[in-house]
Amino acid sequence: MPLPPLPDAAIAIGLHVADWRAAVAAAGAALARSGATTDGYTERMVGVIDEFGAYIVIAPGLALAHARPGKDVLTEGLSVVTLADPVNFGHPHNDPVSVIVGLAVTSSDEHVRFVSELANVFNDASVIPALARATDADGIRSLLGTTSGAGVNRAAP
Repeated sequence: MPLPPLPDAAIAIGLHVADWRAAVAAAGAALARSGATTDGYTERMVGVIDEFGAYIVIAPGLALAHARPGKDVLTEGLSVVTLADPVNFGHPHNDPVSVIVGLAVTSSDEHVRFVSELANVFNDASVIPALARATDADGIRSLLGTTSGAGVNRAAP
């Protein structure tokens, strides 16, 4: 199963943020702008890190912000935020983070499939620094192997 579409509204490039909370909030805002989630999902993503720590920093420079499926997830979605200045999440090996990928899913099965797809993408060590340097949405979509979703009819979940 391919990754969900990545519309322009779900991408923010070169943001300046104060800390990891603001970085995750930016990824959540991008998911909400794209129509994948409501604003409440962002609060849950932050809560996951508060509760379980920085395990979402899955590779050097990369955080995968997400929470469990819930009523605040309207459809599966992906967001990408790149930071002008990396921030620390508190991970002992993979800080600082310059790329935050937001993931919203409507089921546990989707979670497993999309995380597996992302793992395949990030198996190429050059992808994370390339995402961090990307200057436009098409470049980010190309690196992730996804589409903008424009013109795609998608069935409601």
